[in-house]
Amino acid sequence: MINQAKLKSFNLSPRFKYGYEIPRTYDQAIRLDDRNKNAAWKEAINLELKQINDYNTFIDKGHHTKINMASEFKKIRVHFVFDVKHDGRHKARLVADGHLTDIPNESVYSGVVSLRGFRLAIFLAELNKLETWSTDIGNAYLEAFTSEKVYIIAGPEFKELEGHILVISKALYGLRSSGARWHDRFSDCVAELGFYPCKAEPDIWMRKCDSFYEYIAVYVDDLAIVMKDPKAFVDILNNKHKFKTKGTGPISFHLGMDFIRDDDGTLAISPTKYIEKLIKNYEKLFGESPKQSVTSPLEKGDHPELDESDELDAKGIQLYQSLIGALQWIVTIGRFDIATAVMTLSGFIVAPKQGHLARIKCIYG
Repeated sequence: MINQAKLKSFNLSPRFKYGYEIPRTYDQAIRLDDRNKNAAWKEAINLELKQINDYNTFIDKGHHTKINMASEFKKIRVHFVFDVKHDGRHKARLVADGHLTDIPNESVYSGVVSLRGFRLAIFLAELNKLETWSTDIGNAYLEAFTSEKVYIIAGPEFKELEGHILVISKALYGLRSSGARWHDRFSDCVAELGFYPCKAEPDIWMRKCDSFYEYIAVYVDDLAIVMKDPKAFVDILNNKHKFKTKGTGPISFHLGMDFIRDDDGTLAISPTKYIEKLIKNYEKLFGESPKQSVTSPLEKGDHPELDESDELDAKGIQLYQSLIGALQWIVTIGRFDIATAVMTLSGFIVAPKQGHLARIKCIYG
């Protein structure tokens, strides 16, 4: 009973990001707009539904009182997942409740390029004097058709279609097989162009070109393109395969990393922009900048395992885990100097205490 009460409290407690309250449901999003006297969440919802409609994601079968669906189709639900980007943009994503479907027999695996493989591709680009571009494929999953036979009964967010049976025809986010279907779709597209997956790193696609190879490093819908003429490749994605790419151009920011040239022209990876975003998030969370009076991310002789301060509540634990996760990625993309401190404090993410959170604040400083 105590655990159930804690879970209920956790699910109902307000959730904030970058200073904005994040709704958990469609109804709560509408209430927040009414309370804030704006239409930020409504606009985000309408934009998502417009994009869903542009991709012909649903097939309307008519009102549920007039239609009997075939037995091989399973009724599921959908819900919105809400988020706020670092620049204040409100985002809404329609997600299927895929856990309501049976576990498929075929593989639903969809891998991503490792950071090591990505760095090797960038190194080879520099070695062979190739261009490196990055691009993001918008609503990537909706580019693929789903193999699952599922439908929903539209709710009030679908307006005039409320109560209608909508068969899901595209690989909607949340379905068990959506990741694999998008992976298959993209694989077919690049295979047509002569690319094949690297044996050691399957999410790096490669093809022979003169005396060198060209590469595509795939991280779900984020592509790093190493080619002699990357623009021609992106044009094929846009014009032939009708992908909606965005943020396309010479690589400058990818997977949280800045790409800059040193004075001697050497390409370098920097976590600067990612850290700037984290500090802004920190300021909104705590109402102040991190204190920079500390001289080390972990004080000499400190023993976090002996901390006897009070344990954090459920909201505090979630905050601690979020702060630690961001620091772990910063270590990965270049800030090796905080690695020992982050590794030490990562050991307390299940049950952190007030003192552990204070140490995290020191690392941010």
